[in-house]
Amino acid sequence: MKKFLLLGTMFAMMMAGTAAMACTNFLFTKGATKDGSTMITYAADSHTLYGELYYRKAANYPEGAMFMLVDWDSGRKLFEIPQVAHTYSVVGNMNECQLAIGETTYGGREECWKDEVKGIDYGSLIYVTLQRAKNAREAIYWMTKMVADYGYCSEGESFSICDPNEVWILELIGKRGAPVKADIAKKMKYKYTDGAVWVARRIPDGYVSGHANQARITQFPQEPAKWNKAKGKGLHTVISSNHMDYIYEPEVECVYSADVINYARACGWFNGINEAFSFADTYAPLTFSGIRGCDARVYAMFNRVNKDMKRYEKYAMGDPNAERLPLWIRPDNKVDVHQVMNLMRDHYEGTAMDMSKDKGAGPFECPYRWRPMDFEVDGQAYVHERATSTQQTGFSFVAQCRSWLPSKVGGILWFGVDDTYSTCYCPMYCGITKIPECFREGNGGMLTYSETSAFWLFNRVTNFVYSRYCDMIVDLQKVQNDLETNFIKEASRFDDRVKNTSDKDGALTNQLNEFSNRMAGRMMREWRNLDQYLLVKYIDGNIKKENNGKFERTATGGAAFPNQPKYPAWFYEMIVKDHGDVIKQTF
Repeated sequence: MKKFLLLGTMFAMMMAGTAAMACTNFLFTKGATKDGSTMITYAADSHTLYGELYYRKAANYPEGAMFMLVDWDSGRKLFEIPQVAHTYSVVGNMNECQLAIGETTYGGREECWKDEVKGIDYGSLIYVTLQRAKNAREAIYWMTKMVADYGYCSEGESFSICDPNEVWILELIGKRGAPVKADIAKKMKYKYTDGAVWVARRIPDGYVSGHANQARITQFPQEPAKWNKAKGKGLHTVISSNHMDYIYEPEVECVYSADVINYARACGWFNGINEAFSFADTYAPLTFSGIRGCDARVYAMFNRVNKDMKRYEKYAMGDPNAERLPLWIRPDNKVDVHQVMNLMRDHYEGTAMDMSKDKGAGPFECPYRWRPMDFEVDGQAYVHERATSTQQTGFSFVAQCRSWLPSKVGGILWFGVDDTYSTCYCPMYCGITKIPECFREGNGGMLTYSETSAFWLFNRVTNFVYSRYCDMIVDLQKVQNDLETNFIKEASRFDDRVKNTSDKDGALTNQLNEFSNRMAGRMMREWRNLDQYLLVKYIDGNIKKENNGKFERTATGGAAFPNQPKYPAWFYEMIVKDHGDVIKQTF
């Protein structure tokens, strides 16, 4: 979403004013999940992004119809492109065919994006593709075709793409403004000023992957120099864009732009043998921020699903010479959808970077640090951690695709707003046509408060929780866990009830709408109750006493005297060291 700018200074961490954006995606294949579903996650993090659930209805268009592209970040109209005859309905980042797409911006070489040019932006790539493609391979076809046809005007981008059967990662960066030598360009058949270079890889079944604002695809398999035109299993595991008509062959597991290496050679960024070429190292060379602020989030997830990840911690903490994080790993155990939700809730717990353990967390162990993230003391540069869970998330989701169910039922976008750690993931079936009022576009905005907006309700609760985090978060998590557990159970029962329902006269759609809207309504009621409960319990820094789930009262019915817990000992010691001479009791 909003652009992540790679800064020139080594220690700069996601700093570019309101333009800074840093998102997180995790990817799960069928063989890595307990029920055989595929899943991708996405946290859309921005200081200016309002959390709402986008919806585009299915439609038919006459021949010659045009579609206006609108830049996702700025809202600026770009240019018109031909519309397709039929578009699919889209709920958030998932369409009615159970195709889901997420993204993280990695920036990459400035030469590839700094000059303003005509082209399609990364946001339009996602949402236009969701309207046109029914599976992951078709999505890759459309995304790469559109940047080839219309150019590309955004920074380097990583995309997560999944359907009920496959999960892919696509990494892409524009071709413009780079110092291509004229004599080299003349010898090449590719356009060095238009479009983009890219690589897409299918995540092997049984594995999980992730990306978080750092390019992740390094070396990749390449098609043979002499292409075999014959079709057959095992002959085309890798193809270049010269052979995109083969992308639908099931054995294909890697696809790349035909000029991805030659363009780098022409720009002077690579001079080795083709087999040694690394997309990430060439187009997005590692920086401290790229490792510590970005790849570290992927490491944190890997570390929670595989006990052998400790050897990568040195790299995650910013050492470019340590063993690099692999593109995918096999988890120790298969995961379910609730576990995946909780993997999005991370502050580096269990690692050396645990954000709740240092004094920066304050006396109440708040694992958040307000911006800016880089600072200097006595001439030494330092950084605050950038975790998956961060306070400036607009929305996040877990997209779950299930091949054994009809598409409109099989796809669930588990959708939440605000901080991933304290959100509640609510089931939005991909076949709905009515968005709940609490998530509806236009119901409030970043500068417009709305009593009926989930974004504002969740922000109000979360920002209060930050003030006494270690105590309040326990109360929040109880409500969060109860809701999500019940949502998962009720969705399963609902699946069984409607999986054979015909959509004649909208019968199935109506039931999907009713269920999704009812769950959202329940979530809002429970969160309003939580909002009131927390205020009553923790007002003025005290903690009301409770007994059997009720606040204690005096014999006359008044409030019992509250608990007044002390600060931790280290906090008192810090106060005394700083101010003890002034506050010391003398008699």
